Amino acid sequence: MMRVGLLVSGSGTNLQAILEAAAQGDLNPALPALVISNRPDAPALERARRAGIETLVVDHRPFLRRADFDRALTRALRQHQIDLVALAGFMRIVGPELLSAFPDRVVNIHPSLLPSFPGLHAQRQALLYGAKISGCTVHFVDDGIDSGPIIAQAAVEVQPHDDEAALSARILAQEHLLYPRVLRALAEGRVHRDGRRAWIRP
Repeated sequence: MMRVGLLVSGSGTNLQAILEAAAQGDLNPALPALVISNRPDAPALERARRAGIETLVVDHRPFLRRADFDRALTRALRQHQIDLVALAGFMRIVGPELLSAFPDRVVNIHPSLLPSFPGLHAQRQALLYGAKISGCTVHFVDDGIDSGPIIAQAAVEVQPHDDEAALSARILAQEHLLYPRVLRALAEGRVHRDGRRAWIRP
């Protein structure tokens, strides 16, 4: 089994989709083993507790330097023998300390078809730009902002009547399908990376 540590900051809908996939046996051999939040009031923590997953809070606010926060996260993940780190609505930039501890084993999901619209408010960016197709991307995390090698994507058509909330909801539905599939593929050793390129083998 590949032990997955999930980093969260908010409501945790992607976390919920991953936990439900695990409960149905659709995530094997990936095993959600730990959920860490930088916010003690994150609703995602309660989702994890209800599923019987161990939770930790590593609050970023007491740390004066980002590297020290990264070091605390890395220590917690290693103590729990985590193999793969999945960001699921984690609203902090992951730094070199954690990335070097888990090389090619930190992944994220982003609500756009990267490399278009990285960073915050990707759905709003897509609407303002007039994009006709948007979607979501699972990618390896590197030291940039949503700039790591792309593993998989799902496309969503932008409708003429869409506002940010409507587009976000349809993209989120695809995130809930895509992320568990990619985590399973990673655990099965079916994700291949060659420099900047990454893909899932059948």
